[in-house]
Amino acid sequence: MSAAETVIVMNGAQLIGHDGFHETFANTFGFPDFYGRNMDAWIDCMSYLDEPEAGMSKVSVQPGQVVTLRIDDYSHLKEQAPKQWLDLLEAAAFVNWRRTEDGRGAILALAFYG
Repeated sequence: MSAAETVIVMNGAQLIGHDGFHETFANTFGFPDFYGRNMDAWIDCMSYLDEPEAGMSKVSVQPGQVVTLRIDDYSHLKEQAPKQWLDLLEAAAFVNWRRTEDGRGAILALAFYG
């Protein structure tokens, strides 16, 4: 792993259920207190990972760098909460699409283990 690479590791089993999903992301990424705990708010927070001054996340990278979101035990999430699984995939894709449309480039990569 290069110094420019940021990998955030999460356990898929902890992401099951609305509360578990949003609480885990809020704690792991340090989302602001006003985080709305819904996918629109998730998209907003994840869209600014290279703009720490926006205050949307305590995790940040330099412009042009990517955050890899590594989900361990992803099969548990996919099997136990298929809608949340799909929501995660679609929301991550939307973050990258929105940023690409704005000329800022993709910022999220997803990696799945187990």
